[in-house]
Amino acid sequence: MTQRDSQSDASAAKPASRTIRLTVAQALVRYLGALRTEAGEPLFGGIFAIFGHGNVAGIGEALYQNRETLPTYRAHNEQAMAHSAIAYAKAHMRKRMMAVTTSIGPGATNLVTAAALAHVNRLPVLLLPGDIFVSRAPDPVLQQVEDFQDGGVSANDTLKPVSRYFDRIVHPAQLLTALPRAIRVLTDAAMCGPVTLALPQDVQAMAFDYPAWFFEPRVVEFHAPAAVPREITRAAELLRASEKPLIVSGGGVLYSGATDVLRTFAERHGIPVVETQAGKSAIAWNHPLQLGGVGVTGASSANAAAEEADYIVGVGTRLQDFTTGSNSLFQQTRLISINANPFDAIKQNGVAVEADARAALEALSAELGEWRAPLPWTENARRRAQEWRDIVARVTNTPLDGALPREADVIGAVQRSNDRSSCDDIVVCAAGTLPADLEKFWRTSTPGGYHMEYGYSCMGYEIAGGLGVKLARPEREVIVMVGDGSYLMMNSELATSVMLGAKLIVVLLDNRGYACINRLQQACGGAPFNNLLDDCWQAPEGAPDIDFAMHAKSMGALAEHVSGLDELGAAMQRARAADRSYLISIDTDPARPTNEGGCWWEVAVPEVSEREAVCSARSAYEDALAARANSFKGELA
Repeated sequence: MTQRDSQSDASAAKPASRTIRLTVAQALVRYLGALRTEAGEPLFGGIFAIFGHGNVAGIGEALYQNRETLPTYRAHNEQAMAHSAIAYAKAHMRKRMMAVTTSIGPGATNLVTAAALAHVNRLPVLLLPGDIFVSRAPDPVLQQVEDFQDGGVSANDTLKPVSRYFDRIVHPAQLLTALPRAIRVLTDAAMCGPVTLALPQDVQAMAFDYPAWFFEPRVVEFHAPAAVPREITRAAELLRASEKPLIVSGGGVLYSGATDVLRTFAERHGIPVVETQAGKSAIAWNHPLQLGGVGVTGASSANAAAEEADYIVGVGTRLQDFTTGSNSLFQQTRLISINANPFDAIKQNGVAVEADARAALEALSAELGEWRAPLPWTENARRRAQEWRDIVARVTNTPLDGALPREADVIGAVQRSNDRSSCDDIVVCAAGTLPADLEKFWRTSTPGGYHMEYGYSCMGYEIAGGLGVKLARPEREVIVMVGDGSYLMMNSELATSVMLGAKLIVVLLDNRGYACINRLQQACGGAPFNNLLDDCWQAPEGAPDIDFAMHAKSMGALAEHVSGLDELGAAMQRARAADRSYLISIDTDPARPTNEGGCWWEVAVPEVSEREAVCSARSAYEDALAARANSFKGELA
């Protein structure tokens, strides 16, 4: 277990020939700890670990030896700690990241959901699950999943389809190639996503004479493709012919550090900007050319512009169905798609500009020169933007007159509790009705002030994600907005936040069930069933009346339940002044959605049913399908 130089002092004068004898686990941890960003910070902000028999002896010992250079954080759930690590990377705009280690078996398979989330959202995280014995001498070991056709398969193989790069380290020398490959994927704009290095527990403990140069401090260079001149020229030619151009700002704008460049581009060329969930906060909420979110959870101003636009410039967006209205919103437009990832750049028959967002926008602006969009289009966009800001102010300040608040009401009260004009809170959310209303009504002036996981829309991400954001941005107030359904799915990292001194403000909206899906169920003609607690099968005693404030207090947080928006505002002030995580619960209306904004979203309705409501919903669904098909035919014509 000890580290030693294998050469004499005389040979030590020749750095190229020196070796250091380390276990695989020690070598891996030492390598990660030596990596630096161009700003001089450690590339890895730490490693989340839940130890078991598959990693406590190997990686556990290595992390203890290197605890000063690579901090280790204990968590309470493997999926949740991976969410925290992913959120940390997102909050750092993919320029810093974290690793996660688990034991074999359930610890490893608990990572699958988080890995899928990172894969969908193009976010870096290094997963280091323990694995079975390569020697197979003690097979089957505790928690081993045996494959009756392939002796080389373990539970970790479930991570292969949700990893951008996967390797199983079966010999110590493999680290010399596997680790550089892993880091390249994690820091490449096109390939970025989760990396899994499965670590058999006997191999973790094996020693090897590694070359000393492998552990020398090094600066990691992030890679993004440069703009190709011919692609820029073609995009510029198309834009010059445009009468009604529109920019769709995606997450790639934030990750490439292109926020200022995008704003300058829009202003110079008079092109309005709409946002995706991942791209929100790239331009301040009150910028005159900022039309708000686009698509199913978008603003009416943005969707009206999208329907009229003749050219869409997609920047760093993967064109998810919520952005495109299930491919119905942009049917009358041509798409110019700027994306570092070629898979995303060619979607929707787009004219691809395969490049980093910042580099492409700078090159495209230079190519366009003094060209500007027609003034009537730009002025109309400014008018629409102001109209939407007026709607936001009205919706988030509407008197309740005794009714239970909606999500938009709570959002308004939370934002009014910030007396700073910079709107510098970071809001964190993931699933349910809140993402729709937050994209429409949350106001932020700073890039990264809106942290939404909506690529995978993973319930349970919220509190774990908030912890990762707070570790990345300790100077900012991190506000987690979460429904009771998501909170009950995964809340244990609230205790971790208290333990680490990473203060969160959790605003819990209690509508007693899955209200978002309940409304979708009825919109598709279904009867209220198995979503709200009142519509679920229950024993005679009924569903429990959960005291969320008491639950949060039991994990060490401060907490209270409030009965209205005035009380919520006062509670937010107490939470902002608190020295630890603070949960505020408030009852909300499960039946009253916010009707402003939005567009069609395709959800298949049963073709045959005995219920008239379902048949009626099916008829409306077929009409919408026909409208999309006719729009597509019109585009081809």
